[in-house]
Amino acid sequence: MRLSLADLEQQRSTLQSRLADLGDFRAGSITGTGGKCGNPGCHCHQANDPGHGPYYRLTRKVEGRTVTETFSTDAALRKAQREVEEYHRFRRLSQELLDVNEQICRLRTNLTEQSAGEKKKRSKRFRKKSRGS
Repeated sequence: MRLSLADLEQQRSTLQSRLADLGDFRAGSITGTGGKCGNPGCHCHQANDPGHGPYYRLTRKVEGRTVTETFSTDAALRKAQREVEEYHRFRRLSQELLDVNEQICRLRTNLTEQSAGEKKKRSKRFRKKSRGS
């Protein structure tokens, strides 16, 4: 089903409102690390010991370089998880907004071309040329 220009503009307006309602967000991925340490006498080297961790880190790119942030508390981890989730929401909404805007642009182009075509189809008045000159 093809949407009308008015429907697409309404969708765009809704997406813009949803973007404006976003909370704090930041890019990156949160991953867990852990395992055995370098101390052979540590509990992590015992049989069936799960090892250290998991320790969670936020990894992201800043000016082409990888930056890693560790979390000192569970509260800091949960805050970062909310911010990364909000970033993914931002990305989805931005892509939807781009898609709707592209549809609007294509539809406006089609309408403009149709309007120009109608103008060209109008009959022109022709002046009769006199034969005796």
